[in-house]
Amino acid sequence: MKRTAIYPGTFDPITLGHVDVVHRGLKLFDRVVIGVAANPNKQPMFDLDTRLAMVRETFTGKARIEVVSFSGLLVELAHDQHANAILRGLRAASDFEYEFQMATMNRRLDERIETVFVMAREDYTFVSSRFIREISGMGGDVSELVPPAVLPHLMP
Repeated sequence: MKRTAIYPGTFDPITLGHVDVVHRGLKLFDRVVIGVAANPNKQPMFDLDTRLAMVRETFTGKARIEVVSFSGLLVELAHDQHANAILRGLRAASDFEYEFQMATMNRRLDERIETVFVMAREDYTFVSSRFIREISGMGGDVSELVPPAVLPHLMP
């Protein structure tokens, strides 16, 4: 059986930090499914189709990576994709409390699905989609922090 992990997120937009987590996940899993969330509680800068397109273009030609959209429970996506793990990245200690709570809740929903945390590369510990949106919105250069697929969407 293939070891499959789900890497969920809003990816609004995808950053090189996200890309790093996927590559780290590929060292541990045979397949990584990137789940782009259609979360009605968030008001993303980019619509779902645009976020999916940016993520798909970022990983074009990578056979072990799939990109899907989802709404609803993450464990249901894991079931649909026959995943045995949820992949999460940690940038700093401040991420841990929130991620720990989510992992505990997901384990409560299905104890067969493990959450695996990987540490972000030092180069990306400060990178977040929110910072990318804010900096680019004020005309700042974020080209070294996002994949090339994102840049045309950030240009004024």
